[in-house]
Order: sequence, then structure tokens, then C-alpha cells
Amino acid sequence: MIEDVKKQAQDKMSKTIASLTEDFKKVRTGRAQVSMLDNIRVNYYGNPSPLNQVASVSTPDAKTFLIAPWETSILKEIEQSLVKSDIGMAPINDGKVIRLKVPDLTEERRKDLAKQVSKIAEEARVAVRLIRRDANEALKKAAKDKLISEDETKRGETEVQKATDDFIKKVDQLAKEKEQSILTL
Repeated sequence: MIEDVKKQAQDKMSKTIASLTEDFKKVRTGRAQVSMLDNIRVNYYGNPSPLNQVASVSTPDAKTFLIAPWETSILKEIEQSLVKSDIGMAPINDGKVIRLKVPDLTEERRKDLAKQVSKIAEEARVAVRLIRRDANEALKKAAKDKLISEDETKRGETEVQKATDDFIKKVDQLAKEKEQSILTL
């Protein structure tokens, strides 16, 4: 019983870490990363489609995106979607492909992004703590239903707390790495 609750909590915490990693990929550093454009939707024959499903997105260098649509007829749609989004980059359309230049980050913008990273990390910490709370409640309910003893409940809570501490350290480490990558020039 205790192992099931602990394993379930660890699985959920692992998913929180995976989600955090994905969220951090969307935070802009000074480099072009294809994942920065994951949220862009293009009106493709009346349906909003992800950019990477209607065009090839590549990064020829660290500061440039190259977007080559599968059909040149949707070039304008892609350009409009990029303008409407809040990515902070102006598309350059040459009739065949669209280029996006990643602007250099100002010191103020870097600090804002570092704050955003801290906020995302805090949300992940809260999620991990909520998972801990749910696991502890499951252990207490099992003790109340006489499925496990009080000693086993305490041992289970201690193990869940240890797992929680480990996952919060991972969140802190990921946040620290992301902040450093943002703040270094």
C-alpha cells in the first residue's frame, strides 16, 4: 500500500518536472530555439494548425529562424500569425521563406525573463507539494480504514517527504540553470 502511494506520487512529480522542462523551453534566451515557436498557430484552410505542421522550421544560426512553408500559398498566413503572436520578432518575407531575427536581450528584459523563470519554478514547487499532500491524505485514509498501521503511515509520510525534497531540489536546479542561461550574455 505504502509503496503504491509513494510510486504514484513519484510518477506525478516526474511529470511535473517534465512539464517544467517544457515550460522552460518556451522562455526565450538570446538564442533561437525551434521550441520558441511551438505556440504559433497558422490559419491553414480555415483550421488553426501548429506552425511546424505547415512549414519546416529551422535555425541556420544562433540568432535566426528560417521558416519554409510546404505550400507557398500560405506564406501570408504564416506571416500574419507571427505578427499577431507576442514573440517580439518581426517576420521578413522574401516570397519563398520567412526569416525571424532573434533580437538581443536588454538587461531589463533579461531580468524580466529571470523573474518569469522564478514564477514558473514556484508553480512547479507548489504542484510537487500538492502531490505530497494528496499522498499523505491517501496514507491517512488507509490508516483510518485500518489498512495500514500508524507506524507504517509515519514511515510512508517520511518517504513521501524525502521524495518531495528530492523533486524540489530538481526544480531549483533547473530554475538556476535556466536563469544563468538567460542572464549570461
